[in-house]
Amino acid sequence: MYRRDVLTLGLASLSATALTPLVAWAQSKYPERPIKLLVAFSAGGVNDVVARQWAERVRTVLGSVYVENQGGGGGVMGTSEIARAQPDGYTIGLGSTSTMVLNPMTMAKVPYDASKDFVPIVIVAVSTTSIVVHESVPVKTLPELIAYAKVNPGKLSYGSAGTGTMSNLSGELFKQITGLTDLVHIPYKGAGPGITDLVSGHIPMMTPNVTGQVLELHRTGKIRILAVNGAQRLGAAPDIPTAIEQGVPNMIGLLFLGLFAPAATPKPIVDRIVDATHAAMADADFQKVLLAAGLEPGPDSNSEKAKRSRAEEIAPGGRVAKASGFKVE
Repeated sequence: MYRRDVLTLGLASLSATALTPLVAWAQSKYPERPIKLLVAFSAGGVNDVVARQWAERVRTVLGSVYVENQGGGGGVMGTSEIARAQPDGYTIGLGSTSTMVLNPMTMAKVPYDASKDFVPIVIVAVSTTSIVVHESVPVKTLPELIAYAKVNPGKLSYGSAGTGTMSNLSGELFKQITGLTDLVHIPYKGAGPGITDLVSGHIPMMTPNVTGQVLELHRTGKIRILAVNGAQRLGAAPDIPTAIEQGVPNMIGLLFLGLFAPAATPKPIVDRIVDATHAAMADADFQKVLLAAGLEPGPDSNSEKAKRSRAEEIAPGGRVAKASGFKVE
């Protein structure tokens, strides 16, 4: 028998018990190299904002964390990449209501199982969608927009962060509630490209999640936020009324943003990321940054709580999809 055959047989005969100390040692050394945080949308949107802020704040605990954007398919392409990654903690993803709840409900075929292919790690923030128009649209309030759209049928279209996203669902819900069924949906590969087209006047309207960029464009008069789609006004923009205040009942579009790892990622690694996130969230400056970006810091969370949060979003997410008459595009 050749020496290499002896080595092969010897390695194959190692029991799981014998390997356990080696695995435990590797986990205790985590992380030993840079961690990739994959965002399933293009740069510039709310997912990207949260990802980059988190990556910056956890460096003192986790070392180098870099963000990679992979937009397309309403978040499906990037999320599928996270599911296929090695479960070693070196590729994790920023998931959301859009990718983990709505896509499986609203798309005919999604190449991942949100309940089986991922380990929820922690909820980082909650975001609110909005109804925004280009400065050239001659309206200043939501009732004025509705009236304008009704006397100009077929003239308005709205952009979203992608098919199946909460941004898209918010637009469809708005259409259903107001009866503006002729508003045409224009999906983008993330909010960033859509906002660029909105500012340049290529689209007249959008339903993006509120970010610091969106708030700044509103304050400088390049776009106009007519309403935020939450139960109450944002702390960062108390002057902007909610859609409900302006006579559009049940117009709620909230998005949780959290960290997810590929299934089978060891619990010690997940716990390490949770601890790093808790340390970052305890930083008052980090909370201020999130609030200034139109976000609400996530609740004290861990893997089990994040899992429950995802499960709790399924029922209301289904109601939004059904109420809006959402159709896969």
